[in-house]
Amino acid sequence: MTPAHRPSARREAGHAPELRAAARHLSRRGVLTATGAAAALAFSVNLPGTAHAAEADARRITEDPFTLGVASGDPLPGSVLLWTRLAPRPYEPGSGMPRARVRVQWELAHDARFTRVVRRGQATAHPELDHSVHVEVPGLGADRVYHYRFRAGSWISPVGRTRTAPLPGARPGELRLAAASCQAYHDGYFTAYGHLAAEDLHAVFHLGDYLYEYAVNATGGARAYTDRRLPAHFNRETVTLEDYRLRYGLYKSDPDLRAAHAAHPFVVTWDDHETENNYAGGTPENDVPPEEFLLRRAAAYRAYWENQPLRAPQRPTGPDMRLYRRLRFGRLAQFDILDTRQYRSDQAYGDGWQTPGPESEDPSRTMTGPEQERWLLDGWRDSRAVWNVVPQQVTFAQRRNVPTPDFKLSMDAWDGYPASRGRVLAGAAAAGIENLVVLTGDVHVGYAFDLKADFDDPASRTVGTELVATSIASGKDGADRPANWDNLTRANPHLRFYNGRRGYLRVTLTGEHARADFRTVPAVTTPGAPVTTAASFVTEAGDPGLKPV
Repeated sequence: MTPAHRPSARREAGHAPELRAAARHLSRRGVLTATGAAAALAFSVNLPGTAHAAEADARRITEDPFTLGVASGDPLPGSVLLWTRLAPRPYEPGSGMPRARVRVQWELAHDARFTRVVRRGQATAHPELDHSVHVEVPGLGADRVYHYRFRAGSWISPVGRTRTAPLPGARPGELRLAAASCQAYHDGYFTAYGHLAAEDLHAVFHLGDYLYEYAVNATGGARAYTDRRLPAHFNRETVTLEDYRLRYGLYKSDPDLRAAHAAHPFVVTWDDHETENNYAGGTPENDVPPEEFLLRRAAAYRAYWENQPLRAPQRPTGPDMRLYRRLRFGRLAQFDILDTRQYRSDQAYGDGWQTPGPESEDPSRTMTGPEQERWLLDGWRDSRAVWNVVPQQVTFAQRRNVPTPDFKLSMDAWDGYPASRGRVLAGAAAAGIENLVVLTGDVHVGYAFDLKADFDDPASRTVGTELVATSIASGKDGADRPANWDNLTRANPHLRFYNGRRGYLRVTLTGEHARADFRTVPAVTTPGAPVTTAASFVTEAGDPGLKPV
């Protein structure tokens, strides 16, 4: 989401010398070969197995290495992915770890006291991957709760709780999930995550902007620390691999975020700020050479994988990372997780809110890229799920800014790619998808939309539902009715709910209906706020359209 005041176009300050040298080299090759060259020059030569780092004795670690907690993700019927990262001093470059590999033990049990251990094993934390650990545990029971932990030397991690997915043919009676997005550290506390951790959920879907590239000052921005000061290297925009790694260390040190990860498996996808505001494919926000931006993107993607509970197929190669993927929860729900940043056409008319026209309406424009679009539509044709859910990043429904003929649309959202949206809706109709639910983040507010066959005709058929999760912290405290509430609700009759507080979205799926609860907190600039339900809606299976509860 574009902030009210963008940072300066500065990009060169803070670049490592080798990054600048590689960028100059790439500029001679040209943008068509930049992707492969960036991968070869920047990162493929610095992976485990090529650097041959020595092994360090974990027993010599003298400080708690599990400061960033534990996480699990992408649950399958017989498998979970477990994550941690060794970081005794997460606010320092290198996180206080030696430039050596370290052996880490892990355990998975039926109970939190580990009296009934199911699996145990050993993994290696490589310095080339910032001592992150990704363990894929196979051979587990379907739709089962498990507990897990790690050990490095004499140090034992916090205990995490995770859950596998149901068998492909199973018909679970209920699936409870949450959706979250947009957690600017400098805008406030992650209080909503503390409440989310206490929910009874099968999974959490994070819809992007897990971190922000913007500078964080010594007092933590709106957190206004008086008892400590952050190091000066956080007070600059992230550009290098070290910058991004340090920023994840800052964010993941938040106790509420750690609690949420420990309580539930996460399914993550990114938006723009994990790399740079409003970038589009290989096109940066500001005026820097595209080949230099690809080096920055490679750094951001690598740090993202290192710090998220993602499986091996998602591990990036240079500036490329296959993040879109599909998860199934029996016959109840299919989740098609999209990436609407890496493959999109550049925003029309210079981005921002603009009057639509021939440029934005060009049928060749794409939000997903042709390969991901085909993958999505093919997956729908094969789906046997009651609910087809699409976790993705930016607002899908039409969203006019004023109820007059001179309206504008956001060129960064699907409104800037109407032909791409049309192909997706046509593909859903052709596949016979009756219960389409789009989960969205990005905009720092909660929305509930009816998706229409023709957004310009309020009487047209409702073909699905879009539920937009507000931000965890971005935008600071917000308001129940933002300043544009009247204009937006009048301009978009398919908009059924609009709230500007912080929080998260809770969704319950059954064979008969989907229920959405918009959970909000009154403040994030001070810690400890309570959570309430601002509104609840249901949409019935076979009868799309939101009804208030």
